[in-house]
Amino acid sequence: MDEPIRVALCGAGGRMGGEIAAAVAAACDLALTAAIERPGHARLGETLAGVPLVAGLHPAICGAQVLVDFTAPAATAELARAAAAAGAALLSGATGLAAGDHEALDQAAARIPVLHAPNMSLGIALLTRLVKAAAAGLPGYDIEIVEMHHRRKLDAPSGTALALAEAIEGVRPGLKRLAGRSGRTGERGASEIGIHALRGGDVVGEHEVILAGAGERIKLAHCAESRVALVAGVLRAIRFLHGRPRGRYTMEDVLGLPG
Repeated sequence: MDEPIRVALCGAGGRMGGEIAAAVAAACDLALTAAIERPGHARLGETLAGVPLVAGLHPAICGAQVLVDFTAPAATAELARAAAAAGAALLSGATGLAAGDHEALDQAAARIPVLHAPNMSLGIALLTRLVKAAAAGLPGYDIEIVEMHHRRKLDAPSGTALALAEAIEGVRPGLKRLAGRSGRTGERGASEIGIHALRGGDVVGEHEVILAGAGERIKLAHCAESRVALVAGVLRAIRFLHGRPRGRYTMEDVLGLPG
């Protein structure tokens, strides 16, 4: 039997991090070798899935083959540099990244395989492909994106909603994002993508893309019932990245969808 893939997890003390840690530890082909959090985190020193939760990034990732990032965006650039220096593949689920963070990911990808996705659900990866096909095939249709998340989510619109908008813009250049509407807005512009963020309760994540034309609407939607779907995507992405050549990858690559 092959040796398990050695995984270092950053952001392990959070809700998503804890579920990923447990799933990695339970998988026979994966091994959690490091659980990492920011300095001062309340859970430092606890044992998580059999591994102590530590704050020292560079010593902790020594020997890791895949570094998984579920931290705040402020940490992403440093993690990208650390992964490249260690020769570990990088899987990042951070949301709200700035242009400089994406540049750091690109620089790391010159040395290691890198996959960044604000949502690692396999269903969202397929939704993204369907949305691109619909937007390209219906060029005159108005497009609106609606997302809903739990009341504790910090950013809006969600990273997934923004990624869907980016995918649409890739096949419909010249569109302009509009975050919600209020007041006397006037007639809808033909070049708009409306993005609407709803917050409440304990909703894990819902995303709907609406394409509206003359006499008809097409709705493409995804509902995450629990974080199990996200964790399953993370595990599949870890297995996909291990041993890949350097470069940037997507969750569509993980699914094996043609380019």
